[in-house]
Amino acid sequence: MIQRATICTAALLAVGLLVGCSPAARSAGPSTVATPTLESSSQASALATTTASTAATASAQPTEPVVTIGWVGDTTPGSRYGMPPQGGRALFSKVRAQLLAPDIMVGNLEGTFGNGGKSKDATGAAFSFQAPPSYAAALSWAGFDLVNLANNHAHDFLEAGMASTRRALDAVGVAYTGRPGQITIVESRGVRVAFVGVAPYSWSQSLADIPGTAALVRSARKGADVVIVLMHAGAEGSDKTHTPKGTEHAYGEFRGSPRAFAHAMIDAGASAVLGSGPHVVRGIERYKGRLIAYSLGNFAGWGNFGTSGTLGLSGLLTISVDRRGEVLGGRWLPLRLARSGAPAFDPKGSSLTLVRTLSRQDFTDPWPIAPDGSLAAGS
Repeated sequence: MIQRATICTAALLAVGLLVGCSPAARSAGPSTVATPTLESSSQASALATTTASTAATASAQPTEPVVTIGWVGDTTPGSRYGMPPQGGRALFSKVRAQLLAPDIMVGNLEGTFGNGGKSKDATGAAFSFQAPPSYAAALSWAGFDLVNLANNHAHDFLEAGMASTRRALDAVGVAYTGRPGQITIVESRGVRVAFVGVAPYSWSQSLADIPGTAALVRSARKGADVVIVLMHAGAEGSDKTHTPKGTEHAYGEFRGSPRAFAHAMIDAGASAVLGSGPHVVRGIERYKGRLIAYSLGNFAGWGNFGTSGTLGLSGLLTISVDRRGEVLGGRWLPLRLARSGAPAFDPKGSSLTLVRTLSRQDFTDPWPIAPDGSLAAGS
C-alpha cells in the first residue's frame, strides 16, 4: 500500500496556531522495510524474520492505521570539503532502497543550500557547509520527506543561507522543521505526524527551554495523532558514545541535558525523541513505553566527517507507530560509512552490536533490540 504524504507546516503565532498543507513531492513507501543485499544466508534469514514480524504486528491490528517513520543522523549533502558526484545522488545511492521504504523518511540536515554569501567562517577556523541549491534534489531522490534544521550547521551562512536552504527544500518538496515555534505535520496512511526540531541555538526551537518546548509539543498533539521530537544535543567525539546524566558541553557550547529534555518531551505527549549531534551512535531508552534514540551518529557527508572507529558506524532506525501514538516496534539497520563518507549496509552489524550494548549499559529500561535488529513494541 503506497500513499502520498501530505506536508503541513505550522507556526505558533500571537494569534494562535496556523497550519497550511501541500502534497509531498513523492509517494511514501510501503510499511515494510526494503531488504538490502546480505552476504550470508543466516543474515538474510534473520532479516526476513524481522520483516515478517513487522508485517504481523501491522496485520494484527487491521482497523488501526500504522505508519512507519525512518530516522538517520547527521547528513551533509555537499560542502567545500567535497561534492558527491551525480548532483549529490552518489552520497545516497547504496542505501536509497532502504531510505525509500518508510512511509515518512527523516534526517538531520547538517548544512545549507546556496550559492556563496557571507559565512560564519570568517577566519577559516570553523567548519561551514554549503552545497548548490540543485543538490537538494538528491534528498528527494533518495527518499527524504522531511529534514531537521535545528542544528549547529543550519546557520553556517547566516539568515540568508537559512532562507536559501528553505527555498531549495521547498522547490523539491522536502519538508523541514526546527525553526523557533515551528511544527511540521506530515500525513501518511491517514495518520497525522507532527515533527518538532530542537537545538541549543537562537535560530532553532530552544533545547534549553524545556517548559516552552513541552508546551509546543502539547500544542502539536492537539493537531496531530503522533508527535516526534528531533533533538540535536550532546557532546561530540569518538569517545562520547555513552549518554551521561546531566548537562553536556562541546567546544564551550551548552549542548543540553539530553535525558531530562527527552523525558520531558515524552511527558508532554511525544511518542518518540530521535537524536543527533554527538557524531557517534548512542543507546535507545524506553521511557514510559515511548522511545528515545539519543543519537544515530553520522549518516552521510562527502569528505567532511571522520569515518574511523565509532565515527564511521551509523544506522537507519525505523519505527512503527499507530494513530494512538503507540510505538509498535521497528528495526535497526546497521550502516557503515566508506572513506568518502557515503553510507552502505554493514553485513557485520557493528553499529547494531554497539547500540544494543550501550542501551543495556546506560539505561535501567533499555529498548528491547533483538540480535537481528528488530525492536519490540514499547509496552
